[in-house]
Amino acid sequence: MPVYEYFCRQCKEPFTEVMSVKEHDEKLPRCPKGHETKEVEKRISTVNAVTTRKSVTY
Repeated sequence: MPVYEYFCRQCKEPFTEVMSVKEHDEKLPRCPKGHETKEVEKRISTVNAVTTRKSVTY
């Protein structure tokens, strides 16, 4: 499952959430300290993909 990064404007701390793509599209999470979702903003981050296939160089 993807890990998404967020930032709470009220407590001024970043946090991460593990959720499915569907969950991510439907709602914003609450801050871990209990602040409202309206205080939470999405952050843009890098993406890491892990696969079981070995890379092949041509």
